[in-house]
Amino acid sequence: MTQRERMEAGLLYNSANEELFQARIRAKHLTFEFNRCDPADVEKRKEILRELMGEQADKAWIEAPFYCDYGDNIEVGENFYSNTNLTILDCAPVRFGDNVLIGPNVGIYTAGHPVHPDHRTSTWEYAREIRVGNCVWIGGGVTINPGVTIGDNTVVASGSVVTKDIPANVIAGGNPAKVIREITDEDRKYYFKNLPYDKGE
Repeated sequence: MTQRERMEAGLLYNSANEELFQARIRAKHLTFEFNRCDPADVEKRKEILRELMGEQADKAWIEAPFYCDYGDNIEVGENFYSNTNLTILDCAPVRFGDNVLIGPNVGIYTAGHPVHPDHRTSTWEYAREIRVGNCVWIGGGVTINPGVTIGDNTVVASGSVVTKDIPANVIAGGNPAKVIREITDEDRKYYFKNLPYDKGE
């Protein structure tokens, strides 16, 4: 089993492995090019993201700057949007559903290190997959830790630190993030009560 295979299987792996090092250099080069690209040059931005993430990048709009470890371990659904300064440590897969919105300064971290200092000072580490469902809104300044799943339609309040799974159809927030309340039809009435189409127009 290669170190890449160990990494993606959630096993301890040697992060100093040459193959992994070169893969990270490739991602850093591409994100460097993306981050210094003229914002008006939309096609160039898309071209760089395609090279980094594959054809699925056409489904995404990511504001610069953007940082990741590998790029090809990130999976996005339709209508993915991220505001500025998204950082994804995608040592394990990070999977997003459709219609995901991400605020500025969000960190999504699959990487972990041994707790004991004798092992933590080595180059061995591990990673845990992160899943984000459909129609999820992640507020600004949120941190998502390794191994977390966030359910469909959920909102994660700005500044939250997500250390455990969050169910679908809720608002969650805090450090550590906890469910605040469910999202209900009352929320629909509150936000849309003054829009013309709410009156049948």
